[in-house]
Amino acid sequence: MSLAVILTAPGAPDVLKPADVSVPAPGPGEVRIRQSTIGVNFVDIYYRKGLYPMPSGHDVLALEGAGVVEAIGADVTDLKIGDRVAYTGHPLGGYAEVRTLPASRLIRLPDGVSERVAGSSMLRGLTAHMLLHKIHRLNAGEWVLVHAAAGGLGQLVTRWAKSMGGRVIGTVGSEAKMAIAKEAGADAVLLHTASDWAEEARRLADGKGAHLAVDGIGGEMLSKTLGTVRPFGVVASLGQPAGPIPPIRVEELSAPRVIGLARPSVLAYANDPDLYRQGATDLFAALQSGLINPIGAEYPLEEAAKAHEDLEAGRTTGSVILTA
Repeated sequence: MSLAVILTAPGAPDVLKPADVSVPAPGPGEVRIRQSTIGVNFVDIYYRKGLYPMPSGHDVLALEGAGVVEAIGADVTDLKIGDRVAYTGHPLGGYAEVRTLPASRLIRLPDGVSERVAGSSMLRGLTAHMLLHKIHRLNAGEWVLVHAAAGGLGQLVTRWAKSMGGRVIGTVGSEAKMAIAKEAGADAVLLHTASDWAEEARRLADGKGAHLAVDGIGGEMLSKTLGTVRPFGVVASLGQPAGPIPPIRVEELSAPRVIGLARPSVLAYANDPDLYRQGATDLFAALQSGLINPIGAEYPLEEAAKAHEDLEAGRTTGSVILTA
């Protein structure tokens, strides 16, 4: 038996309950790992609330973690017991000391990348890679607008974009978070509660607007963000913690601005074997070269409900992890 945190029903954080569970031996093509670091992400909250339906037969949340291989099933040839590994993507089941999952989901960690760093960086790292290499391949000198720039994803996108020679305008929701976004490397930081933030963002980006805008806020923010990108720029809508996104008319994307609008899914990105392996390889190389993904809050596994409560209330910055 080992510790896991079970989703007992859709609802508030208190529906997450610690429990002792049995972990099956790995079958063909599977590996059992003992986890040390588990990432907590907003997608977990969407599953917990019932906004995303739980797959049949699953009652443990989380799509990101890292640990050590402790058992291997038949037909697994590229991993061995004792390997340090990390993962992101389906299947769900990360809130656990020990879990069994497909070997194809696991990425062996290179020297210089710890389980702690990898287990808190895979989902956000793959998201940042998707944004800066697939949604818009960022070139040196180009502008990126990043909402929630003091959050885990916002800081990582900012740091990675800067390492590629990009220029970043970050937005935050409070004065207290401005310094965090600035420390992550943002060239300018704006309060998105100010009435003129969109006009100021466009002015800062050479008066033309950003090449890429990343909106992980949702609600009314997306329609305002469309006004911050230059012609043939791209807006990526990633989530909606601020609430549902009102419908966008196609005319808002057409002449004279001609804007691209993307609703990318990092889980779909991670489900593509080639994109997943390439993204992880590039992420680990960036981490080895000095890319920083700060951990803003850490909780023992049994306090997953508290982690959800703090993340949902906006009391955290940087990545949020559970330790097993």
